[in-house]
Amino acid sequence: MSDVIFQSSDLANKRVEVLDAARAGLARVRDKDGTSLVMLPEADLDLLKELNHWSVAHMRLEALLQRTPTPTVTELGDLAWLRVFDKEELTEFLDELHSALVAADADRSVNALTECVNSWRTTARQLEDPLRRSILKSSISKDDLVEVGRPEHDEYLSDADSSDD
Repeated sequence: MSDVIFQSSDLANKRVEVLDAARAGLARVRDKDGTSLVMLPEADLDLLKELNHWSVAHMRLEALLQRTPTPTVTELGDLAWLRVFDKEELTEFLDELHSALVAADADRSVNALTECVNSWRTTARQLEDPLRRSILKSSISKDDLVEVGRPEHDEYLSDADSSDD
């Protein structure tokens, strides 16, 4: 990023240079009243907004879990979709969210962050259903597992597939 600070008149006289600097990551423009304005690629702004949103959410949830083992829906606010998880799972979410924030910042991409949050949201939706919750939360013993043989090919042919017309 350049240390060049453009003047507002440069938006008319040196617009190519200003846009080139913005495409390269940052263009500073000093307004007539001394206000510093910044131009940057929209993807960079989107990344900064997502990092800010999820960093604040991370800190808020971390503080909530220090005060109470099970935050209320009201306390969770826009994170109310996390209400289906217990304290241990919420702590695991915090750890994964932290790693995703670091990765998103390092990669300069929201992909890791989006994948993390979407995976947890999907799991939360599944746990809201009582039947799915009982299946997903049940323990599996060795006796529950059985060896299965390879199926015969003919078992999967329908009547239409097996006729030789």
